[in-house]
This record gives sequence, C-alpha cells and structure tokens, in this order.
Amino acid sequence: MTVKKTFRAARPAPARMIRALLIPVAVSLSLVTGMAEAAPKGHGEHGGKMKGVAGSPATATAKTRTVNVMLYDTYFEPAAIEVTEGETVRFVIVNKGELVHEFSIGTPGAHKAHAPMMEMMVEHGVLEADRINQVAMAEMQDKMGHGNHAEPNSALLEPGKSAEIVWKFPDHARIQYACNVPGHYDAGMVGEFELTH
Repeated sequence: MTVKKTFRAARPAPARMIRALLIPVAVSLSLVTGMAEAAPKGHGEHGGKMKGVAGSPATATAKTRTVNVMLYDTYFEPAAIEVTEGETVRFVIVNKGELVHEFSIGTPGAHKAHAPMMEMMVEHGVLEADRINQVAMAEMQDKMGHGNHAEPNSALLEPGKSAEIVWKFPDHARIQYACNVPGHYDAGMVGEFELTH
C-alpha cells in the first residue's frame, strides 16, 4: 500500500509582482559595498554542519533516478517532486533566471536557520543580484570561517549555470527545496518533496 504525504508549492507570481520584488532586491544588493558572487562546492553550511538537513549526500549508481530542476526568478520547475522514502535521486539543476539562485534541500526549519547566513553573504559582498563574487567569498571564508556556501545539500548558481546534487532521502520527514537568497523564499522559490513509501 502506498501512502502519500503531499505538500503543495507556491504558484509563480504574476509578472507585475516579480518586477516589484526584483527591483528592491537588486537595488538593496547593489548598495552593499563590494558586492559580488557566491560560491563553489566545498563543505559544511558556511563552515558548520547544517541543522535540519533531511537525508544525506550519496553517490549515483546505474539505478539512480535523475530529476531535472529549473530555477526561475520566483519559482522552481517542477513545483513539487515525488520521491520514495529512502530513495537516492540525482538532481540536475539549471538556473534559468536572471538572478543568482540556490537549490537547497532541507526541512522548513533548516531553511529558516540558513537564511541569516545568506544575508551575511550579501552584507559581506559575496552575493550580487546576478553574480557571485569569488574574491569576496574567499575573504569572508578566511575572516569568519564561513562564506564558501559548500554544502552537499545545496547549489548556489549564477544565471545560466548548472550543478548536480545526489541525495538519499530519509523516512517520515517534511522536506523542501528552496532558494534562501534574501527575499527569494518569500517570493515563492520553495517546492515540496512528496515522500511516499
């Protein structure tokens, strides 16, 4: 018997709302001194273990299912992804938007806890609206011990860039994929994994 737990993702915002959200984000990001780009893959939630991550990194095999995920400026495609409890999935992630976006796997609480770290990346000139400043990222990492955004459950991508994450899902958890770049989660960049067993 299959039991399905379903959580629905937010619908894409109308174009007028998208423009209203993007202008303040772009302006506020551009006001931060020395703004720039975010980071490549490394390890540990900007220097520490990310709490609330549901599941674990894995290695793809011939049996691993691949799911393509597109990142647009206020939503993900698909808006929800069905996975079997304990399944390993290879995600191929492409940023189709005009802004920097993140694909991060975690519980709602993990995303909430991760948001201040993303805000710090903006404050320290790592994130610009449409690019990641690798120099500012390295400086933040050296000075503060975090800033490289190198979690195995997350990919931070400039427009047009792609990444892969291979993830093994747990049993009985509410898990989302989200963009925690300041303002993006609230604008609708969150999707739900529908766990079945």
